[in-house]
Amino acid sequence: LHPQWNWNRGGLVMTRHFLRDDDISPAEQAEILALAAEVKADRFGRRPLEGPETVAVIFDKSSTRTRVSFAVGIADMGGTPLIISTASSQLGGKETPADTARVLERMVAAIVWRTYGQDGLEEMAKDTTVPVINALSDDFHPCQLLADLFTIQEKRGDLAGTVVCFSGDGGSNMAQSYLLACATAGMHIRIACPEEFSPRPDVVADADAIAASTGGSVTVGTNPDELVSGAHVVVTDTWVSMGKEAEKVERVKTFTPYQVNQALMAKADPEAMFLHCLPADRGFEVDQAVIDGPQSAIWDESENRLHAQKALMLWLLQRA
Repeated sequence: LHPQWNWNRGGLVMTRHFLRDDDISPAEQAEILALAAEVKADRFGRRPLEGPETVAVIFDKSSTRTRVSFAVGIADMGGTPLIISTASSQLGGKETPADTARVLERMVAAIVWRTYGQDGLEEMAKDTTVPVINALSDDFHPCQLLADLFTIQEKRGDLAGTVVCFSGDGGSNMAQSYLLACATAGMHIRIACPEEFSPRPDVVADADAIAASTGGSVTVGTNPDELVSGAHVVVTDTWVSMGKEAEKVERVKTFTPYQVNQALMAKADPEAMFLHCLPADRGFEVDQAVIDGPQSAIWDESENRLHAQKALMLWLLQRA
Protein backbone atom coordinates (compact mmCIF):
# COMPACT_ATOMS: atom_id res chain seq x y z
CA LEU A 1 0.00 0.00 0.00
CA HIS A 2 1.01 3.64 -0.39
CA PRO A 3 -0.16 5.48 2.74
CA GLN A 4 1.93 8.35 4.07
CA TRP A 5 1.61 10.09 7.45
CA ASN A 6 1.90 13.85 6.97
CA TRP A 7 0.98 17.12 8.59
CA ASN A 8 -1.84 18.42 6.46
CA ARG A 9 -4.66 20.93 6.97
CA GLY A 10 -3.83 21.47 10.61
CA GLY A 11 -3.09 17.97 11.87
CA LEU A 12 -1.34 14.65 11.40
CA VAL A 13 -3.18 12.64 8.74
CA MET A 14 -2.46 9.56 6.67
CA THR A 15 -2.45 10.56 3.01
CA ARG A 16 -3.58 7.75 0.73
CA HIS A 17 -2.37 7.38 -2.86
CA PHE A 18 -3.56 5.18 -5.73
CA LEU A 19 -0.53 4.09 -7.74
CA ARG A 20 -1.42 0.43 -8.34
CA ASP A 21 -4.59 -1.60 -8.12
CA ASP A 22 -3.54 -3.31 -4.87
CA ASP A 23 -3.10 0.00 -3.03
CA ILE A 24 -6.66 -0.60 -1.82
CA SER A 25 -8.00 -3.59 0.09
CA PRO A 26 -10.92 -5.72 -1.11
CA ALA A 27 -13.26 -3.87 1.26
CA GLU A 28 -11.96 -0.50 0.09
CA GLN A 29 -12.34 -1.48 -3.56
CA ALA A 30 -15.96 -2.45 -2.91
CA GLU A 31 -16.51 0.84 -1.09
CA ILE A 32 -15.20 2.86 -4.06
CA LEU A 33 -17.33 0.90 -6.54
CA ALA A 34 -20.43 1.49 -4.39
CA LEU A 35 -19.55 5.17 -4.33
CA ALA A 36 -19.27 5.11 -8.14
CA ALA A 37 -22.84 3.87 -8.37
CA GLU A 38 -23.93 6.64 -6.01
CA VAL A 39 -22.27 9.45 -7.98
CA LYS A 40 -23.52 8.03 -11.29
CA ALA A 41 -27.08 8.13 -9.97
CA ASP A 42 -26.66 11.71 -8.68
CA ARG A 43 -23.94 13.25 -10.80
CA PHE A 44 -23.72 16.64 -9.07
CA GLY A 45 -24.71 15.57 -5.57
CA ARG A 46 -21.19 15.42 -4.11
CA ARG A 47 -19.06 18.57 -4.34
CA PRO A 48 -16.04 18.24 -2.03
CA LEU A 49 -13.98 20.55 -4.26
CA GLU A 50 -16.42 23.44 -3.93
CA GLY A 51 -14.52 26.64 -3.45
CA PRO A 52 -13.29 25.87 -6.01
CA GLU A 53 -10.24 23.80 -5.10
CA THR A 54 -7.84 22.81 -7.87
CA VAL A 55 -6.64 19.35 -8.92
CA ALA A 56 -3.45 19.13 -10.99
CA VAL A 57 -3.80 16.70 -13.92
CA ILE A 58 -0.41 16.08 -15.52
CA PHE A 59 0.13 14.46 -18.92
CA ASP A 60 3.33 12.97 -20.29
CA LYS A 61 1.26 11.07 -22.87
CA SER A 62 -1.54 12.11 -25.20
CA SER A 63 -5.04 11.33 -23.98
CA THR A 64 -8.74 11.56 -24.75
CA ARG A 65 -10.72 9.58 -22.15
CA THR A 66 -8.36 10.23 -19.24
CA ARG A 67 -8.18 13.96 -19.85
CA VAL A 68 -11.91 14.43 -20.41
CA SER A 69 -13.08 12.17 -17.58
CA PHE A 70 -10.80 13.73 -14.97
CA ALA A 71 -11.46 17.31 -16.12
CA VAL A 72 -15.23 16.80 -16.18
CA GLY A 73 -15.22 14.83 -12.93
CA ILE A 74 -13.28 17.52 -11.08
CA ALA A 75 -15.66 20.19 -12.40
CA ASP A 76 -18.68 18.05 -11.45
CA MET A 77 -17.39 18.04 -7.87
CA GLY A 78 -17.07 21.83 -7.77
CA GLY A 79 -13.35 22.02 -8.50
CA THR A 80 -11.06 23.36 -11.19
CA PRO A 81 -8.90 20.99 -13.24
CA LEU A 82 -5.41 22.33 -13.91
CA ILE A 83 -4.21 20.48 -17.03
CA ILE A 84 -0.41 20.43 -17.21
CA SER A 85 1.69 19.10 -20.08
CA THR A 86 5.18 18.04 -19.03
CA ALA A 87 6.40 19.43 -22.34
CA SER A 88 5.51 22.93 -21.09
CA SER A 89 6.56 22.46 -17.45
CA GLN A 90 9.78 21.80 -15.54
CA LEU A 91 8.73 18.24 -14.60
CA GLY A 92 10.95 15.72 -16.35
CA GLY A 93 13.44 18.43 -17.22
CA LYS A 94 15.01 20.56 -14.54
CA GLU A 95 12.74 19.43 -11.71
CA THR A 96 12.30 16.05 -10.05
CA PRO A 97 8.87 14.53 -9.37
CA ALA A 98 9.47 14.96 -5.63
CA ASP A 99 10.24 18.66 -5.98
CA THR A 100 7.26 19.17 -8.28
CA ALA A 101 5.01 17.49 -5.72
CA ARG A 102 6.30 19.73 -2.91
CA VAL A 103 5.36 22.77 -4.97
CA LEU A 104 1.96 21.49 -6.07
CA GLU A 105 0.82 20.17 -2.67
CA ARG A 106 0.72 23.74 -1.31
CA MET A 107 -1.71 24.80 -4.04
CA VAL A 108 -3.83 21.80 -5.10
CA ALA A 109 -6.09 19.22 -3.46
CA ALA A 110 -4.73 16.24 -5.41
CA ILE A 111 -2.28 15.31 -8.18
CA VAL A 112 -3.20 13.08 -11.12
CA TRP A 113 -0.36 11.94 -13.41
CA ARG A 114 -0.42 10.03 -16.71
CA THR A 115 3.18 9.05 -17.27
CA TYR A 116 5.68 6.40 -18.37
CA GLY A 117 7.72 4.98 -15.49
CA GLN A 118 6.09 3.78 -12.28
CA ASP A 119 9.16 4.97 -10.39
CA GLY A 120 8.26 8.60 -11.09
CA LEU A 121 4.85 8.10 -9.50
CA GLU A 122 6.46 6.43 -6.48
CA GLU A 123 8.79 9.41 -6.09
CA MET A 124 5.91 11.87 -6.57
CA ALA A 125 3.88 10.20 -3.81
CA LYS A 126 6.69 9.80 -1.27
CA ASP A 127 6.20 12.32 1.55
CA THR A 128 3.52 14.16 -0.47
CA THR A 129 0.67 15.58 1.62
CA VAL A 130 -2.05 15.34 -1.05
CA PRO A 131 -3.31 12.20 -2.84
CA VAL A 132 -1.39 11.14 -5.95
CA ILE A 133 -3.34 9.15 -8.55
CA ASN A 134 -1.82 7.01 -11.30
CA ALA A 135 -3.81 7.94 -14.41
CA LEU A 136 -1.69 5.45 -16.42
CA SER A 137 1.89 4.23 -16.34
CA ASP A 138 3.82 1.67 -18.34
CA ASP A 139 3.15 -0.90 -15.61
CA PHE A 140 -0.44 -0.29 -14.46
CA HIS A 141 -3.71 1.42 -15.40
CA PRO A 142 -5.65 1.22 -12.11
CA CYS A 143 -8.22 3.94 -12.83
CA GLN A 144 -9.30 2.06 -15.95
CA LEU A 145 -9.75 -1.09 -13.91
CA LEU A 146 -12.06 0.66 -11.46
CA ALA A 147 -14.20 1.65 -14.45
CA ASP A 148 -14.07 -1.86 -15.89
CA LEU A 149 -15.02 -3.52 -12.61
CA PHE A 150 -17.83 -1.01 -12.15
CA THR A 151 -19.09 -1.85 -15.66
CA ILE A 152 -18.98 -5.59 -14.96
CA GLN A 153 -20.76 -5.05 -11.66
CA GLU A 154 -23.51 -3.02 -13.35
CA LYS A 155 -24.09 -5.79 -15.90
CA ARG A 156 -23.61 -8.88 -13.73
CA GLY A 157 -24.05 -7.93 -10.08
CA ASP A 158 -21.53 -9.43 -7.68
CA LEU A 159 -17.97 -9.49 -8.95
CA ALA A 160 -16.80 -12.44 -6.86
CA GLY A 161 -16.60 -15.63 -8.91
CA THR A 162 -16.74 -13.84 -12.28
CA VAL A 163 -14.35 -15.33 -14.85
CA VAL A 164 -12.41 -12.79 -16.91
CA CYS A 165 -10.13 -13.62 -19.83
CA PHE A 166 -7.65 -11.04 -21.12
CA SER A 167 -6.24 -12.00 -24.54
CA GLY A 168 -3.20 -10.17 -25.91
CA ASP A 169 -0.08 -8.60 -24.43
CA GLY A 170 0.24 -10.06 -20.94
CA GLY A 171 3.00 -7.65 -20.04
CA SER A 172 0.88 -4.59 -20.77
CA ASN A 173 -0.31 -2.19 -18.10
CA MET A 174 -3.88 -3.34 -18.68
CA ALA A 175 -3.13 -7.04 -18.24
CA GLN A 176 -1.12 -6.40 -15.08
CA SER A 177 -3.82 -4.20 -13.61
CA TYR A 178 -6.42 -6.86 -14.45
CA LEU A 179 -4.39 -9.38 -12.47
CA LEU A 180 -4.29 -7.23 -9.33
CA ALA A 181 -7.78 -5.69 -9.50
CA CYS A 182 -9.61 -8.93 -10.30
CA ALA A 183 -7.75 -10.84 -7.59
CA THR A 184 -8.72 -8.09 -5.14
CA ALA A 185 -12.38 -8.49 -6.15
CA GLY A 186 -12.33 -12.28 -5.73
CA MET A 187 -12.61 -12.87 -9.48
CA HIS A 188 -10.96 -15.54 -11.62
CA ILE A 189 -8.56 -13.78 -13.97
CA ARG A 190 -7.00 -15.59 -16.93
CA ILE A 191 -4.28 -14.03 -19.09
CA ALA A 192 -3.82 -15.53 -22.57
CA CYS A 193 -0.59 -14.29 -24.12
CA PRO A 194 2.56 -15.37 -25.93
CA GLU A 195 5.12 -16.66 -23.43
CA GLU A 196 7.58 -13.89 -24.28
CA PHE A 197 4.88 -11.31 -23.47
CA SER A 198 3.91 -12.69 -20.06
CA PRO A 199 3.13 -10.47 -17.08
CA ARG A 200 5.95 -9.66 -14.69
CA PRO A 201 6.49 -12.58 -12.29
CA ASP A 202 6.30 -10.30 -9.24
CA VAL A 203 2.90 -8.96 -10.36
CA VAL A 204 1.60 -12.51 -10.86
CA ALA A 205 2.92 -13.45 -7.42
CA ASP A 206 1.22 -10.43 -5.84
CA ALA A 207 -2.06 -11.29 -7.58
CA ASP A 208 -1.78 -14.93 -6.48
CA ALA A 209 -1.28 -13.86 -2.87
CA ILE A 210 -4.31 -11.58 -2.99
CA ALA A 211 -6.48 -14.22 -4.70
CA ALA A 212 -5.61 -16.73 -1.96
CA SER A 213 -7.34 -14.45 0.55
CA THR A 214 -10.34 -13.42 -1.59
CA GLY A 215 -11.37 -16.70 -3.21
CA GLY A 216 -10.24 -15.60 -6.66
CA SER A 217 -7.68 -17.25 -8.90
CA VAL A 218 -4.94 -16.34 -11.36
CA THR A 219 -4.07 -18.24 -14.54
CA VAL A 220 -1.49 -17.28 -17.16
CA GLY A 221 -1.17 -19.37 -20.32
CA THR A 222 -0.57 -19.30 -24.05
CA ASN A 223 -3.78 -20.87 -25.40
CA PRO A 224 -6.58 -18.30 -25.82
CA ASP A 225 -9.15 -20.92 -26.88
CA GLU A 226 -8.70 -22.82 -23.62
CA LEU A 227 -8.50 -19.80 -21.37
CA VAL A 228 -11.57 -18.06 -22.81
CA SER A 229 -13.72 -21.15 -22.37
CA GLY A 230 -16.75 -20.23 -20.24
CA ALA A 231 -15.45 -16.72 -19.47
CA HIS A 232 -18.06 -14.15 -18.44
CA VAL A 233 -15.92 -11.23 -19.62
CA VAL A 234 -13.47 -11.09 -22.53
CA VAL A 235 -10.97 -8.23 -22.65
CA THR A 236 -8.20 -7.07 -24.90
CA ASP A 237 -6.10 -3.97 -25.49
CA THR A 238 -4.01 -2.52 -28.28
CA TRP A 239 -1.05 -4.60 -29.39
CA VAL A 240 0.99 -1.46 -30.08
CA SER A 241 1.08 0.88 -27.09
CA MET A 242 2.50 4.40 -27.22
CA GLY A 243 6.24 4.23 -27.73
CA LYS A 244 6.14 0.82 -29.41
CA GLU A 245 5.09 1.93 -32.91
CA ALA A 246 8.36 0.71 -34.45
CA GLU A 247 7.49 -2.84 -33.31
CA LYS A 248 4.07 -2.92 -34.99
CA VAL A 249 4.85 -5.36 -37.82
CA GLU A 250 6.41 -7.94 -35.51
CA ARG A 251 3.77 -7.46 -32.84
CA VAL A 252 0.94 -8.03 -35.31
CA LYS A 253 2.52 -11.33 -36.36
CA THR A 254 2.96 -12.41 -32.75
CA PHE A 255 -0.45 -11.40 -31.44
CA THR A 256 -2.74 -12.31 -34.37
CA PRO A 257 -3.63 -15.69 -32.76
CA TYR A 258 -4.88 -13.71 -29.75
CA GLN A 259 -7.32 -11.51 -31.65
CA VAL A 260 -10.76 -11.27 -30.07
CA ASN A 261 -13.09 -12.25 -32.90
CA GLN A 262 -16.45 -13.96 -33.19
CA ALA A 263 -14.85 -17.41 -33.12
CA LEU A 264 -13.12 -16.67 -29.82
CA MET A 265 -16.22 -15.05 -28.30
CA ALA A 266 -18.22 -18.15 -29.22
CA LYS A 267 -16.03 -20.15 -26.82
CA ALA A 268 -16.86 -17.83 -23.90
CA ASP A 269 -20.06 -17.93 -21.85
CA PRO A 270 -23.10 -17.26 -24.09
CA GLU A 271 -23.81 -14.08 -22.09
CA ALA A 272 -20.19 -12.93 -22.10
CA MET A 273 -19.45 -9.24 -22.43
CA PHE A 274 -16.57 -7.65 -24.31
CA LEU A 275 -14.47 -4.81 -22.89
CA HIS A 276 -11.70 -2.65 -24.37
CA CYS A 277 -10.25 0.46 -22.69
CA LEU A 278 -9.91 2.24 -26.07
CA PRO A 279 -8.60 3.52 -28.38
CA ALA A 280 -9.01 0.34 -30.41
CA ASP A 281 -7.05 -0.65 -33.48
CA ARG A 282 -10.03 -2.23 -35.21
CA GLY A 283 -9.21 -5.29 -37.27
CA PHE A 284 -6.13 -6.04 -35.18
CA GLU A 285 -6.69 -6.89 -31.49
CA VAL A 286 -10.47 -7.02 -32.03
CA ASP A 287 -12.57 -7.43 -35.14
CA GLN A 288 -15.35 -5.06 -36.14
CA ALA A 289 -18.14 -7.57 -35.52
CA VAL A 290 -17.18 -7.94 -31.85
CA ILE A 291 -16.42 -4.35 -30.90
CA ASP A 292 -19.65 -3.12 -32.52
CA GLY A 293 -21.66 -6.22 -31.65
CA PRO A 294 -24.33 -6.83 -28.99
CA GLN A 295 -21.85 -8.24 -26.46
CA SER A 296 -19.69 -5.12 -26.49
CA ALA A 297 -20.00 -2.80 -23.48
CA ILE A 298 -17.21 -0.41 -24.48
CA TRP A 299 -19.29 2.78 -24.46
CA ASP A 300 -20.66 2.12 -20.98
CA GLU A 301 -17.10 1.24 -19.94
CA SER A 302 -15.80 4.51 -21.38
CA GLU A 303 -18.48 6.59 -19.60
CA ASN A 304 -17.78 4.79 -16.37
CA ARG A 305 -14.27 6.25 -16.28
CA LEU A 306 -15.99 9.47 -15.19
CA HIS A 307 -17.99 7.91 -12.36
CA ALA A 308 -15.27 5.56 -11.09
CA GLN A 309 -12.65 8.31 -11.00
CA LYS A 310 -14.99 10.71 -9.22
CA ALA A 311 -15.62 7.99 -6.66
CA LEU A 312 -11.88 7.42 -6.26
CA MET A 313 -11.18 11.12 -5.79
CA LEU A 314 -14.03 11.43 -3.29
CA TRP A 315 -12.71 8.45 -1.37
CA LEU A 316 -9.12 9.73 -1.31
CA LEU A 317 -10.10 13.30 -0.42
CA GLN A 318 -12.05 12.02 2.57
CA ARG A 319 -8.73 10.67 3.86
CA ALA A 320 -6.60 13.72 3.04
